[in-house]
Amino acid sequence: MTKISKSKIRTIITVTIVIMAAVSFAYIYGHKIPLLKDMPFFTKQLEHKYKPVLDEEGNIDYWTCSMHPSVKLKEPAQCPICGMDAVPVYKKQDAKTGAETKEDLDDKSQMSSGDMGKMSGHDHSSMSMPTGTKQDGDTKSVFNIDARKQQMIGVKTQAVRLRTINKEIRTVGMVELDETKIEHVHSKISGWVDKVYVDYTWQHVNKGDPLFSIYSPELVSTQEEYLLALRSKEILGDSKFDDISSGANSLLEATRKRLELWDISEQQIRDIERTGRAKKELVIYSPASGHVMKKNVFSNMYVEPNITLYSIADHSSVWVDADIYENEIALIKPAQEAKMTTASLPGVVFKGDISFIWPHLDPKSRTVKVRLVFPNPDLKLLPEMYVNVTFDIPLGEMLTIPKSAVLRTGKQDIVFVDQGNGNMEIKRVILGHSGDGYYEVSKELKEGEKVVTSANFLVDSESKVQAAVASWDDGTNTEPEQTESTTDGDNSIPEN
Repeated sequence: MTKISKSKIRTIITVTIVIMAAVSFAYIYGHKIPLLKDMPFFTKQLEHKYKPVLDEEGNIDYWTCSMHPSVKLKEPAQCPICGMDAVPVYKKQDAKTGAETKEDLDDKSQMSSGDMGKMSGHDHSSMSMPTGTKQDGDTKSVFNIDARKQQMIGVKTQAVRLRTINKEIRTVGMVELDETKIEHVHSKISGWVDKVYVDYTWQHVNKGDPLFSIYSPELVSTQEEYLLALRSKEILGDSKFDDISSGANSLLEATRKRLELWDISEQQIRDIERTGRAKKELVIYSPASGHVMKKNVFSNMYVEPNITLYSIADHSSVWVDADIYENEIALIKPAQEAKMTTASLPGVVFKGDISFIWPHLDPKSRTVKVRLVFPNPDLKLLPEMYVNVTFDIPLGEMLTIPKSAVLRTGKQDIVFVDQGNGNMEIKRVILGHSGDGYYEVSKELKEGEKVVTSANFLVDSESKVQAAVASWDDGTNTEPEQTESTTDGDNSIPEN
């Protein structure tokens, strides 16, 4: 019994192996055997094969994406932009299948792929956007979005109306010294410095404070001449001879004038007259109040009139040089008020006026510098300090729209006008000044018209709008650029 069972098992295994080998051989080489090659099991072709789809007039024109009509494919595939399945475009309407024609798809494809992506999961059948048309010489394009869809995507509108707006210009600047309040100290006589009273830079001095003393042989000689002329006047001033008395007076006046031209003060001259002796050293006093920004004098130093010994700067008022961009220059006028803040003094606002506007534009930054004057009695504003400057300029009453209503494409500015009943019109506008969150508009819009201020994504995309506007300018709808499919093969679709 055991032997019979083992024999049967071996026979079954052998037969199974033979059958499997025969089936494998037939599957691999069956298409070459005359009796087997016509059987579907032994053919290498699939039951579903691609065959060209024909309509009454001929082949399909091309395949495209309903969201991106610029895509043209030679065969059925997915859109390379959004991944949607391509749909066929026929040269004419297929009476049997009811397929959409090329013209129908072009009309429906005006809706933005970006907008549909944001509203995925909703029915977009009520959204349509026809091609641009010309009416009464004005460029117009109207599309429709029903009230339910507008509420769903958050469309808001605002009326075009006259408003009084102000323009705020914000810029940066730097604190500079007031050049009109800088004094340079020179010695008008040659000599040797005896003593220096102001001996370090940025020391504060008041007008009339002593700066240094100088010994000059020429100055001593002039003082002696003055004393001699003074004594001559006392002796000869009462002479009966007019020539003698007038000569003594003229000599005294000439000598005194020379001392005054050397910046010898009236008090110093009176001291010479009182003592009757020439002074060896003469003290030079400060001509202004301020800080010594430059010092070039030392004890026993020989000085001449061409040497700048001190430079004294008055900080009680300062200049601020601010940059104004090219498109804002027309709004800036001399004597306009400006407000200034600085990071070192938070919460403190300084007020000043424009004193000068540069007559040349900086070619690198495309800005013009303006000079403002600010009082600085507490010396809180320091030279080389960075500041923020603000100009508040009233522009008056003008026709305006909110800034959020404008779609800026680069070549032109576009708004969407709500015409009611879900109809919206694309209009190109020319913008003027801006301020308080509004743009000035000219004759393109009328007072009372409503413009979309939110959910402006109803237009395809910025590039889509540019292409549409370009087609309006040409007066025709241009054909979309053909995009080749990345797959090879004939124009065919799967057929069961």
